[in-house]
Amino acid sequence: MNERRYFGTDGVRGEVGKGLINPEFVMRLGYAAGMVLAGEGARKVVIGKDTRISGYMLESALEAGFSAAGIDVLMLGPMPTPAIAYLTKTFRAQAGVVISASHNPYCDNGIKFFNSKGEKLSDELEVRIEELLDKPMECVSSNLLGKAKRLKDPAGRYIEFCKSNFPSRFTLEGMKIVVDCANGAAYHIAPDVFRELGATVIEFATSPNGLNINEGCGATSLGALKKLVLDEKADMGIALDGDADRLMMIDHKGETLDGDQLIYIIASHDKSTGRLNGGVVGTLMSNEGLEIAFKKINVPFVRANVGDRHVMAKLKETGWSLGAESSGHIINLNHTTTGDGIIAAINVLVTVCDTGKSLHSLKQEIEMLDQVMINVRVEAKTDPSEDILVKEAIASVNKKLDGNGRVLIRKSGTEPLVRVMVEGDGEKIIRKFAEQIAEAVRDSFIDDEEESIAA
Repeated sequence: MNERRYFGTDGVRGEVGKGLINPEFVMRLGYAAGMVLAGEGARKVVIGKDTRISGYMLESALEAGFSAAGIDVLMLGPMPTPAIAYLTKTFRAQAGVVISASHNPYCDNGIKFFNSKGEKLSDELEVRIEELLDKPMECVSSNLLGKAKRLKDPAGRYIEFCKSNFPSRFTLEGMKIVVDCANGAAYHIAPDVFRELGATVIEFATSPNGLNINEGCGATSLGALKKLVLDEKADMGIALDGDADRLMMIDHKGETLDGDQLIYIIASHDKSTGRLNGGVVGTLMSNEGLEIAFKKINVPFVRANVGDRHVMAKLKETGWSLGAESSGHIINLNHTTTGDGIIAAINVLVTVCDTGKSLHSLKQEIEMLDQVMINVRVEAKTDPSEDILVKEAIASVNKKLDGNGRVLIRKSGTEPLVRVMVEGDGEKIIRKFAEQIAEAVRDSFIDDEEESIAA
């Protein structure tokens, strides 16, 4: 199969107005996708977006491209990525298109696709779209042009779907929850879901202005949410990212629960109630503590490459239903076809209601190893782990870890970053090890600004 030139690990993504994310290319992308998908079945697609200011421009470009290919377009407006996957199936569309750069800042945007089943497009279809992108764009005759219309109340439809996944025997009455929507696509959905299930909801970051998505809020910036949970004496905080396919949670003591801890809570409860289908899929970034915890309760655990599409591929391979990334992508095929932050939060809340335990208490059932990740902002054209200086730094750290930890270094599939992760015992010492490797990356590539995140 040909190497893909335009599609990355999660669609086509980049800075708006630079590279691929411009009106002309996006129109051609819509046309190429439309021509490929037209031969696959229904000549209809749904398009949704997050709250970035560039979404209006890219939505219009996509609409024009699909219309030129003879494809009808159903416009959803601002909607979470998993909602678009759900509505693609509901409306029997041939594809769903998401205009979003997920957790990235507002100046970035991207285009990703779902097939008629609400799943990410296969590599084969992406290659076929790319082949058409390299040919001149044409247009069907006027009588065959696609039509476009806006769907009424898509948010209401998705809210009802989310609520249907919370058993009627439970209620969130008496529970106070802070809901952080990252000024993103779930701003008009997530608070209503939990409010209508009975909770007292305190909204945070639900006033998007096109420029403030993910800015100091959401699943990638938890400081403000932690403070609000403590100040309001809330039972927990729920943090989504810009397109609401990621989930992080905060317990009543202000402590973070990431994707590893949350998938353990969901899977261990399913195991205890006899609902667990096989085992759980994690990634190379999953904390070693998660694997140890699953061994203790006899739940099989395997690792996939980083990226929710790789987790999904491994789930299909194993026939299992549960998979997750540490970053908060949680896939539960018993409920959804892709990562869904709201549904994952509901799954966790079912465990809270059924066990009578607080989120903080459930968190204690898994012991995480210390993990530090440093993001080095460089454009690494080659595999950084194969660089001589970097290999020497990794070998030095592994020798010091002496089998009581691990090192992982990889290029990001969505940003110009090299991610350096070190795991072990003692946050202070492993941070020193991570910095040692990160410095080698800078010396070998570009000495630039870096951002570190300690998990």
